[in-house]
Amino acid sequence: MNKTLWNTTEVSPVIDTPEKDLYKDIFHEWSGEEYNEAIRLAGERVSRFLKNNKKPFSGIKPVAIRKMVEEIDLATPLQDYKRLFDEVDALYVHHATAYHLPGYIAHLNCPVVIPALAAEVLISAINSSQDTYDQSAGGTFMERKLIAWTGEQIGFLRDCDGIFTAGGSQSNLMGLLLARDYFALEHLNWNIKLDGNPPDAGKFRVFVSEKAHFSNQKNASIMGLGEQAIVPVATDSRYRMDPDELQKAILREKDRGNIPIAITATAGTTDFGNIDPLSEIARIAREHQLWLHVDAAYGCGLLLTDKYRHLLKGIEQADSVTIDYHKSFFQPISSSAFIVRNKLHLNIIKHHADYLNPKEQDYDELPAQINKSIIQSTRRFDALKLWFTLRYLGREKLGQYTEAIVETAKQTAEELDRDPDFELLCHSDMGALVFRYVKGAKPSEFCTLNQHIKKSLFFSGEVLLASTKVNGVFYLKFTIFNPLTTIPHIQDILTKIKQQGNEHLQLNRVSSAGGTN
Repeated sequence: MNKTLWNTTEVSPVIDTPEKDLYKDIFHEWSGEEYNEAIRLAGERVSRFLKNNKKPFSGIKPVAIRKMVEEIDLATPLQDYKRLFDEVDALYVHHATAYHLPGYIAHLNCPVVIPALAAEVLISAINSSQDTYDQSAGGTFMERKLIAWTGEQIGFLRDCDGIFTAGGSQSNLMGLLLARDYFALEHLNWNIKLDGNPPDAGKFRVFVSEKAHFSNQKNASIMGLGEQAIVPVATDSRYRMDPDELQKAILREKDRGNIPIAITATAGTTDFGNIDPLSEIARIAREHQLWLHVDAAYGCGLLLTDKYRHLLKGIEQADSVTIDYHKSFFQPISSSAFIVRNKLHLNIIKHHADYLNPKEQDYDELPAQINKSIIQSTRRFDALKLWFTLRYLGREKLGQYTEAIVETAKQTAEELDRDPDFELLCHSDMGALVFRYVKGAKPSEFCTLNQHIKKSLFFSGEVLLASTKVNGVFYLKFTIFNPLTTIPHIQDILTKIKQQGNEHLQLNRVSSAGGTN
């Protein structure tokens, strides 16, 4: 390797041509040409992805794509970017799920807004870490301003605080952890951070809707409380937590000698898109002195719309809230947040490391976001995506997207109610509709019929539906999460469902008739 020649009048070293070639793949001041070429080719592939995809999935079978991936020799680098992109096209891009198409109506994956994609370029290239000020500078204050803005939308006062997280499950973990540790400090004079779970931790109980997100059970297990700590509460006819049943469950656990510590309410259940009665639940939480966490990973989009904001009434009384911008704010994954009403509660999880955030540091002068994080030290500047979005589009336009989704879901529910070929379980506050196709089938055939419909449409690539089980019974599910999806799109999807259902029943009838001859 040629010797590096240092120029005493410059901060950066001057490197001769051979060394420039050696390091041209590293993002630095001499690699602009290489970077621009790579980004140009990436942009071309994205454009092709948008132009060429007419259905949300290619229909490729797992065995085929697994074989293609296994045949790749990772020990042999490719010769240029074109070959690299061609390979990734074949393995990934050509078969990637196209969430932006109306035929994708399965899970909580939203189409993303372009300003956020532009931000991704800066985030990845500059590669700031949000844990300390000396690694992020302006990013620290931009994130803090967005947290304060989100708290304001929730209805919290100026004393709120929070942090961006990797997703709703992590935010829910933070809510449960603070609930546990706060209860132990306040009521048992026990510091879990220092001394571990107290002897009575096995009696701790957290109350959630029976339709709440599965992360509640996983998080209780991670924290050493066990899934036993999660008490499912019965729901009403729209699968929302029933306050009367919540009250009974709390009293029942107390009678058993257990220790209620928290309630997790859901603002937008994954299966039904419905919102627990937050005001009533908040009243019960105050009555029993329980921490109230609201999982608004799905329903947080309602914060953006004045028309439907009332559905979240009571969320401002929560002690902590989960927000998923990458669900309901049209952000690329990942972009989420955990917000607390009282910023002092975040001190429970603060830990000082001499090399990073020493105890003696003045955090008003040099703030450190790592003081609010539980499992992420190095952390991307995901907040920049939301900053780009709000500054370019504004809250009102995002709110219009959410309103369009809610209204399309209402119209879809009406379509399903009117059509005797379908059975709709209930209407939705957001956009998740659980239903099944029933025409021409015996009740004993409903589950098998709808399983076939989902699988057939998936491998056709034309329509991607979700599914769930309610009381052990299989149902199809629409998750309407795209403001570009219209009623004509929905009607087309329903027609395809009927076609698959009819074909399956006819084949079964022919097969049965042939078997009896």
